[in-house]
Amino acid sequence: MTIILTPTAQHEVTAHDGLWMSAADAARATGWTLKPEGMCREAACVPMPAAAVKGDQVDVAAFWKKLGGPAIASDTRDVWALGAPAEERNAALEGLAAPDFTLPDVDGKPRSLSQLRGKKVFVATWASW
Repeated sequence: MTIILTPTAQHEVTAHDGLWMSAADAARATGWTLKPEGMCREAACVPMPAAAVKGDQVDVAAFWKKLGGPAIASDTRDVWALGAPAEERNAALEGLAAPDFTLPDVDGKPRSLSQLRGKKVFVATWASW
């Protein structure tokens, strides 16, 4: 059994030779369905290279990388993480605003983020854990 971690869920599938799996498991794990024209979700279809599809089997790692998303595996290849493609991450972050907070500047004077709206701000954080 192979565990696939996505940004929204965890799935258990039967995979072999990396991340080859049945089209049904691929659809359950990714939300994309294998069709003759490629892997499809709603009206969008991604053509698949012939080497990434064999009958009812799909190389999900190859498909995911073609989408532009990172696909990484544990050393034992029994756990895989499929990250959201950059375009998807950027779209989700676009338009978000950081919550207002107040911190002292290098001179100890309190500064609020709201005072700096409209200006470029670099916030560096660090944690020991």
